[in-house]
Amino acid sequence: MVALALFVVIGRASHHHDETVAGVASTAWPFAVGLGAGWALVVASGRSRAFRWVSPASLPAGCAVCVATVAIGMTLRVVAGQGTAPAFVAVATGFLGAVMLAGRLVIRAASRRHAHGRS
Repeated sequence: MVALALFVVIGRASHHHDETVAGVASTAWPFAVGLGAGWALVVASGRSRAFRWVSPASLPAGCAVCVATVAIGMTLRVVAGQGTAPAFVAVATGFLGAVMLAGRLVIRAASRRHAHGRS
């Protein structure tokens, strides 16, 4: 959710859009729905024997959540009459992917460091 909030606030500020709650919500809601769907997919797949290796902090889970966030978010933007220019799709995918996966890499590194007795 932090990645999504950063993406929306930075994007609106860079395009000189107002930072009202309504404005931020109108930009965020399609991606928030996609994010929720992505998490639901990860949780559901974690209950399946075929996907037991997918933990919420894993890189595959991060990729699945990112793809769902962008794909569903862009689809809902089209349905809502909002823009989906190719550059916007590329920026959304790059930013959300980088932030979502970087967070998981930090968690993974911290977990390994803790497991080996380092603080």
